[in-house]
Amino acid sequence: MNPFDTIPIALRALAANKLRSSLTMLGIIIGVGAVIALMAAGQGAQKGITDRIRGLGSNLLFIRPGQPEDNKENNPVGGQVFTLVSTDADAINNPDRFPYVDSVAAQVFFEAPITSGGQSMQVNFTGVTPDYQFTRDHYVASGRFITDDDVTRKGLVAVLGPNVAENLFGDVDPIGRTARLTVGAFRIYFSFNFLIVGVMERRGATATGDEDDLVIIPLPTMQARIPYIRNPKGLSNVHQITVKISSSDKFGQAKEEIAALLRDRHGVTKDDFTIRSQEDLVATVSEVSQTLTILLGSIAGISLVVGGIGIMNIMLVSVTERTREIGIRKALGAKRRDILAQFMVEAITVTMLGGLTGILVGVMAARLADGQHVFGRDLQTAVTPLSIMIAFSVSAVIGLFFGIYPAYNASRLNPIEALRHE
Repeated sequence: MNPFDTIPIALRALAANKLRSSLTMLGIIIGVGAVIALMAAGQGAQKGITDRIRGLGSNLLFIRPGQPEDNKENNPVGGQVFTLVSTDADAINNPDRFPYVDSVAAQVFFEAPITSGGQSMQVNFTGVTPDYQFTRDHYVASGRFITDDDVTRKGLVAVLGPNVAENLFGDVDPIGRTARLTVGAFRIYFSFNFLIVGVMERRGATATGDEDDLVIIPLPTMQARIPYIRNPKGLSNVHQITVKISSSDKFGQAKEEIAALLRDRHGVTKDDFTIRSQEDLVATVSEVSQTLTILLGSIAGISLVVGGIGIMNIMLVSVTERTREIGIRKALGAKRRDILAQFMVEAITVTMLGGLTGILVGVMAARLADGQHVFGRDLQTAVTPLSIMIAFSVSAVIGLFFGIYPAYNASRLNPIEALRHE
């Protein structure tokens, strides 16, 4: 018998029991759909975080203070040990020693309420220098940014993120208006009125938070007005130094040479700081996200195995019900391989139809979920050809694997005993 002749026979057998065939395919549909949808969620999460890291700027190194465990309990400010100071940033910004450094921006962060015109909100304040704009590729949309004059005179000026400007002032232009900052430590509170001089361009969420919710003020102003961010030696602590490198090819050299400079300045042999590039962050996130995606896909794959067991069960029942049919076919000259092929084709057909339908269901579910607001976050999904190929291939293998035993049993039936079967 021509192998292709078994296909219409298998399809007619499946059509004769539409409900049973549909329920059998349902397990495969759910399994394939779940694998694609969950892997899309994992891939989407990875893409979202990677985009946020890329959104910080380009060719950046992030230098942060180390946190030795034995010093944490002795530090009163948030349990963090400060080992970086603003003069470290000045030393790195040396074109003669580091010609590949385009710009350097020291930063200090803290969270506090800001008030204006009866409106108040909790925001993230960031103390920066004028180089911050270029270093982070983040510019003002209206007004101006922090200037060298603001830094020199420690001016009480502020640049608002677009969300802050909208929440505090609505449709009114905030430039030229004032806003009040209140910050406290050890039951001592400081309040300052800041003149708003600019509004940043809208950028959205990045790896460090929502850039549109920032309030940017001059770094020396923050260091002068808020004394608890100074260290015991009187130097001004910084939370991060961001270094913009001319080319990503220089990351390795920059890390080594900047680390040597900081060790020399701090008088230590072991790093009391960490230097990481955007590529380091992306690699870490990708590794974690890939593990998560594999885990999600594996969990969803369990339903595929359950669907395969359902196929085996139905095919065994089908062999029992069609014992006389098998006997007749064998009496008419059908060989064992013909019977084996017939039932294998039926199992694979059920699996393939279920797999194709499952792909459509999974892709549609992923597309519908994309952009939905879930648990306070916007869900992002990304369907990739790889996830579709994996889901479909696994379903095909499962159909083949779980269809072998029933087909083998059918091919081994004795034609005389089969004809006698009631």
